[in-house]
Amino acid sequence: MYNLKIISSTVRPGRKGPLVAEWIAGLAKETGDFDVEVLDLGEINLPLMNEPMHPMLQKYEHEHTKKWSALIEEADAFVFVTAEYDHGYPSPLRNAIEYLVHEWAYKAAGIVSYAGISAGTRASNDLKRDLATMNMVPLTDQVNIPMFTHFINDQNQFFPNEMSIKSGQIMLKSIVRWTKGLKLIKEDQ
Repeated sequence: MYNLKIISSTVRPGRKGPLVAEWIAGLAKETGDFDVEVLDLGEINLPLMNEPMHPMLQKYEHEHTKKWSALIEEADAFVFVTAEYDHGYPSPLRNAIEYLVHEWAYKAAGIVSYAGISAGTRASNDLKRDLATMNMVPLTDQVNIPMFTHFINDQNQFFPNEMSIKSGQIMLKSIVRWTKGLKLIKEDQ
């Protein structure tokens, strides 16, 4: 089994990202291929990057950075669950990514984006570019959920349509394939 970290990017009050993150976590668990952990940036609450040394050096002074580094290092792959804010992904996610460098490298990254009519595609495109700069492999297979609030019921539960479920299953299969190959690359450093 692969260690899959699902990172929920939103932090504002009333956010719905954790609902989407829990859904994709459940879908990942159903495959039997992953040991799944959801990392909710709203709960982790990283401050704006405050390490005095460049992350490339891995000389972390703050306990929150050391904990974040350990969580990301132990992962084999990621799924980033992102809303779209002002045509991009949320700044807490960018901050969380920029805390580290080496810990992200040579790992597959799936993306689940959600928004109104855009389905978060602009956010996922920006995120893919930034993930690639960290030597991650952002996958082509992803989940984009338009008008996502239509899939949240009165009990605040997320129920995606069949298209989102199928897209999630395809993305998770792709993560398994890429993770197998990237393990060889990561071990050959």
